[in-house]
This record gives sequence, structure tokens and C-alpha cells, in this order.
Amino acid sequence: MDVWIYDKSEAASFVVTFLVVLSVGIEWGILFGALVSIGFHLHRSSKPHIAVVGRVGDTEHFRNVERHAVKTCTHVIAIRVDENLYFANTGYLEDYVMGLIADNQKARHVLLICSAVNEIDSSALELLDTLVERLAYAGLTLHLAEVKGPVMDQLKKTPFVERMKPGQVFLSTHQAIQVLDCVE
Repeated sequence: MDVWIYDKSEAASFVVTFLVVLSVGIEWGILFGALVSIGFHLHRSSKPHIAVVGRVGDTEHFRNVERHAVKTCTHVIAIRVDENLYFANTGYLEDYVMGLIADNQKARHVLLICSAVNEIDSSALELLDTLVERLAYAGLTLHLAEVKGPVMDQLKKTPFVERMKPGQVFLSTHQAIQVLDCVE
């Protein structure tokens, strides 16, 4: 079964739905299948893929340091989160960022690349506020890059953008790296 090879959680949802339909009925099968799917989604998105990125050669492209031969900057930690930021993954993101800065004593900036972020809920916004404070205490500045228009519109409705100063919001990762003077 190709579904089992491609996505075990989706295949498990199919199997649960099928078995409950056979044993209890269609309505209960659909309900249990939906609940199992929601549970798997929450579990998967609570630990999103986060990549430390670097520049590919002399281009304006940035990719995962674990997958590509890239150039990084010692005083900027550039990370890309490949998931919406919401209540289920705020703790994971905070732990990840704080672990990175603990491992990189030369860092002065944390650049959060939001190209895959379509939504930031209030819990995640609170986390970003906390990160600004914790990073400032450690002598670092939080910056954002590639924030989508609707997400930026929501952020502008709050005092967050002002509170993150001297942190900046950059149009692109390339622009951020240029401004943060990462020519190495």
C-alpha cells in the first residue's frame, strides 16, 4: 500500500476509520477517523521542521545547512520554521532557539525566516514577545524575514513590531544578511 509507505499516520487514519465503520457503523467510523486525523496533525505540527540555513554559494538563495553546502555567518543564526506558529508548537520553537544560542556564543542576531508561516496565533505571538526579551537579556536581537502580507497585517495590529526593536522585519533573507553585515 503506497499510502502506508508515504504517510503512516494517514494510513492509520484510514485503517481506524475502516475498522470502526465495520464494527460500529458509518457515523462512528467517520467520527473516529476525523479524531485520529486531527490528533496526528496536532502531534506532527507540534514539532515542526526547523532548519538552520545558510547562503548557497554567492547566490541570494538560502538552504538547510544539513542538506546543502552553504555559507553561514558566525554572528547570525538564521532559522526557517516550516509550519504555522501556534499553541501546539510554541514550546518546541522556544527550546530549539534557546538551544541554538546556547551552542553559539558568538551569535548576536537571530533571524526567524517566516516564508512557510501562514498564521501566528496569540500563543505564538506571546512566545515571540518572550523571545525578544530573553534574547535581549542574552545580548541578541530577534529579526524576522519573509513575513507574508496577511501575517504582517496581523502583527501590525499589535505592539509586537515596536517591542521587537532594534530588531527588524526584512523583505528577504538576502536583505537581512546584507544589513546584518554577514559578508564572510
